[in-house]
Amino acid sequence: MLKAGIFLDMDNLMRNGGWGLRYDVIRALVEAQGTTVLRANAYMAIDLERERRDAEYQLQKESYRAAIRRNGFHLILKEVRRYRDAEGQEVLKANADLDLAVDAMLQSENLDYVLLGTGDGDFLRLVRALQSRGKRVDLLAFGSTSEELRREVDVHHSGFLIPGLLPAEGSRLRGYMHSVKEDRGYGFLTRRTGLGVGEVQDDIFCHIRDFTRDGAPVDNAYFASLKTRSTLLEFELGQDAEGRPKALNVIEFRWTRF
Repeated sequence: MLKAGIFLDMDNLMRNGGWGLRYDVIRALVEAQGTTVLRANAYMAIDLERERRDAEYQLQKESYRAAIRRNGFHLILKEVRRYRDAEGQEVLKANADLDLAVDAMLQSENLDYVLLGTGDGDFLRLVRALQSRGKRVDLLAFGSTSEELRREVDVHHSGFLIPGLLPAEGSRLRGYMHSVKEDRGYGFLTRRTGLGVGEVQDDIFCHIRDFTRDGAPVDNAYFASLKTRSTLLEFELGQDAEGRPKALNVIEFRWTRF
């Protein structure tokens, strides 16, 4: 059994579509890779000044932090600092990147596997350093993920595709197009069905007639570009006349920045 550590850059994850994620599912994701979790750290900013003057805000944030702790995560809090720029505007800064990188390097001495939760390309050197020490490094990220970081890690887990990680939205599912016939206007989608790397369904038929962009149909070239752009798609899962899986009411998935 591999010994695992989880290191989450909370502000990056929340800012890029991970709001409402379930921390128990993150632990289960790591365990599904054949590991036992020894360390689980979450790094986040704390605005002590605002919490002192806003009781409701303080209660909300403390409740959120308590929920993270209940799921077995150790919180590392970085106090927000206030500065004035050259134009006299207030600037807030609270960067825990260095804390995360140092902890991951030091604690990795007793680990075989590291899950890094961030989309920030500044962690590229950390990934390379951990891999050079023989560690497997996987990435959990949502939107605005560094392409170089995505390529460097051993496995990239898109948080939008992991079952149960984000609040459910009815019966709609998310996936991506892995095969397309541009001249014939159809393709096949893949979605994750479980937490293991190989737990996928990749035979979901998708016809151009079932896809719309902003409520309007698209041409074959645009439809084919969904594969080349690795676009995340949201759809309902149905069946064709012969009982084979088919995507219905397909649209491009668009996450909201907080």
